[in-house]
Amino acid sequence: MSRSRYFIGVDVGTGSARAGIFDEEGDCLGTAKHDIDIYRDAHHMVEQSSENIWQAVSYAVRTAVSRAGVSPDDIVGIGFDATCSLVVLGEGGRSLPVGPSEIPARDIIVWMDHRAVEQAERINAQGHDVLRYVGGRISPEMQTPKLLWLKENRPEIFARTWQFFDLADFLTWRATGSLARSTCTVACKWTYIAHEQRWDPSYFRQIGLAELADENFARIGQEIVEPGTPVGQGLTAKSAEDFGLLPGTPVAAGMIDAHAGGIGTVGIGGTPESNLAYVFGTSSCTLTSTEEPKFVPGVWGPYYSAMVPGLWLNEGGQSAAGAAIDHLISLHPAFPEAHEKARATGVALPVMLANMASATSTSPSQVVTLARGLHVVPEFLGNRAPFADPAARAVIAGLGMERDLDSLVALYVAGLCGIGYGLRQIIEAQTKAGAEIDQIIISGGAGQHDLIRQLLADASGKPVIAPQTAEPVLLGAALLGATAAQVFTDLKQGMQKLSKPGKTCVPASGTLQQLHDRRYDAFRTLQASIRSLRDF
Repeated sequence: MSRSRYFIGVDVGTGSARAGIFDEEGDCLGTAKHDIDIYRDAHHMVEQSSENIWQAVSYAVRTAVSRAGVSPDDIVGIGFDATCSLVVLGEGGRSLPVGPSEIPARDIIVWMDHRAVEQAERINAQGHDVLRYVGGRISPEMQTPKLLWLKENRPEIFARTWQFFDLADFLTWRATGSLARSTCTVACKWTYIAHEQRWDPSYFRQIGLAELADENFARIGQEIVEPGTPVGQGLTAKSAEDFGLLPGTPVAAGMIDAHAGGIGTVGIGGTPESNLAYVFGTSSCTLTSTEEPKFVPGVWGPYYSAMVPGLWLNEGGQSAAGAAIDHLISLHPAFPEAHEKARATGVALPVMLANMASATSTSPSQVVTLARGLHVVPEFLGNRAPFADPAARAVIAGLGMERDLDSLVALYVAGLCGIGYGLRQIIEAQTKAGAEIDQIIISGGAGQHDLIRQLLADASGKPVIAPQTAEPVLLGAALLGATAAQVFTDLKQGMQKLSKPGKTCVPASGTLQQLHDRRYDAFRTLQASIRSLRDF
């Protein structure tokens, strides 16, 4: 009788590390979570600690295995995903301080950190050809502007650095000792040209990072492999002890967290090329796969083999999505009352507001009428796509002096519609460039409510499908581990077998569709207006 085989997915988000145990049918048998610390300073500085994250990951893995009731002997593979944050380590893997706190443990510049806006603008002004593969403009969220900031503002730290890691690659190094990087991380955030399997030395020399090219990229990655490739010799004795697993357990090259959500979903209901993976969490990410490269102004990519091996990827989304909604509702006078009511009932505030909105309408699609005359462009942290404009800011139009919960619910609905219209804008930009999609597959903690999914379908004009699993990002990470363990012949086979559809939300038609069209026109008008006004 054959033994059962299980694999682990580890997801490191902005605020927590999670682990999930999956079987060969894609069923999640147990999960665990541990919060991670975050440090915020002036000038848009956001930092974390790699040691704190590793301890959180270790707790989550040990606890998830215990809750699943499976033996470590039957764990055949582990995969990691993480935010695209920059980890800075000195000789021997010692942490180095990346900011003015001078605290060595704070060795991570978090993805959302915008300290490198000036460096990003300088890089963009030089117009190197590699920028074609990041939508024409590099973002301060990416790693080369941050590396340049470190060199210019922390020259001793830059010089002392032994390795610069994307967080997912740090996790595989810590687990195995291997310095291999994933095509997902280095193509999407470091300007690695994956379809040519090379870095471009002229880019690094042009922007002021010539030493990285002179070192033949030893500090940012010389061995680059596709996601799901086994790295090193599996878990080292020390990392196995930390996780409560067996030494030698296969470890896969990892991914950015949003892309793991794509792996866990885009196999649903058709080919990956027909689906747009929409990861709706603190930020949002859109992931579109094509057989041939599609160049979409303001949308990152095209990247080769960055998500689905052998396909090109375009990546959009917004730097603040769930976080934008949280910030929006916190501005309303009724927020303290609503927050206390949600706390007393044990329900997350956005969920309570969604429930209140649903209770007032005959159908989820009718909820949009609550926001009549109220419009929100929720770009509190800039526009990632399709304008690649970190200086963009939010607009709230039509707000009165009401202080009651009903007006807070209306503002919440208007904010969700704004998120949906931003999604529609990205879809339209990609369609114009030849990257068409048929449907949206949603994942992420901020998009789990039925009302939210319906409003996104109505606002974007595309069907929104929820995956059957409640943990699509963890499933995506676990599929990497299963592929490394050769449970499947390749990652595509695993996606097709384990990614299953749940409920579908069909876009509204008739009068409600026309209402969303008019509101979308208003969204674009307000967006353009604030762009023209922000310099005075």
